[in-house]
Amino acid sequence: MASTTKKVLRMIFNNASGNAVTITLPEPKESLTAAQIEAVMEQIIAKNIFLTSGGELISKRDIKVVDTTTDDLYDQPVA
Repeated sequence: MASTTKKVLRMIFNNASGNAVTITLPEPKESLTAAQIEAVMEQIIAKNIFLTSGGELISKRDIKVVDTTTDDLYDQPVA
């Protein structure tokens, strides 16, 4: 049995049709600030890097750092 921990950065945008679009990056640096992430999001929007099924990204919606711990409670027996 083992525990694993993962951390991801979720940058959430609004697209032209008003839907949320999430870009997820694994293992963000601990030293990242909200201001740095917002600046990157503004560049993504300004440069129109990504096109979604609902059109281009037009605004920032949210930023989250999600930290999850998974506990594996069962180890399959070795035959």
